[in-house]
Amino acid sequence: MSLLEADGVVSGYGQAEILHGVSFQVNNGEIITIIGPNGAGKSTLLKTTYGLVDCWAGDLHFSGTDITDARPNELTQRGMCYVPQRNNIFPTLTVRENLRMGAYIESHDVEEDIERELDRFPILREREHQRAGQMSGGQRQMLALSSALMTAPEVLLVDEPSAGLAPDLIDEMFAHLETIRDDTGVAILMVEQNARKALSISDRGYVLDMGENLISGIGEELIHNEEVRSLYLRG
Repeated sequence: MSLLEADGVVSGYGQAEILHGVSFQVNNGEIITIIGPNGAGKSTLLKTTYGLVDCWAGDLHFSGTDITDARPNELTQRGMCYVPQRNNIFPTLTVRENLRMGAYIESHDVEEDIERELDRFPILREREHQRAGQMSGGQRQMLALSSALMTAPEVLLVDEPSAGLAPDLIDEMFAHLETIRDDTGVAILMVEQNARKALSISDRGYVLDMGENLISGIGEELIHNEEVRSLYLRG
């Protein structure tokens, strides 16, 4: 049984249908990447999965439970966290305060969990009392991921983790995602424009185009797929 599964998902905004029957599967401990051109519906798919956009048709299941109509707070309680591309931290709060906010659904003392995340990202420990809005883009992305991990999720939905990062930080970000998967067993469903690098660390990938499934396969195999290379991996 898949950890997270979408079957024929249709959704959109207002009268505009963006997704036209999209399907995917995420198994325990996998990194899955969704690639495709701008406007393909990638981010909409993540938002629909997390209950931020209504699912008009099709089904979503998480750990064997139908979550098609579930809301974000319920999904977080169940073990799913979403890291948006923008507005993913509290800029006026310190690093430590952001991590504490990430654990808002936890009833136990979270200080041990905060220490775990500060150990995971040493740069965050160096800046734990600094306001998050004063940090670099890469540091803010690390903080967003750490905040999401404070609830010990089973799966992370991550939207464009390398967006806006300096080239020398992109490899570091993908290395962090691999480490999170390897150290915690958390599955990651990622939308990413840097398709080549994302697929290189992915167990499997899906190509979306015009709101529909186009191609799917093992990450490394998609990198060498001629159609994928010609359309999405130029340069």
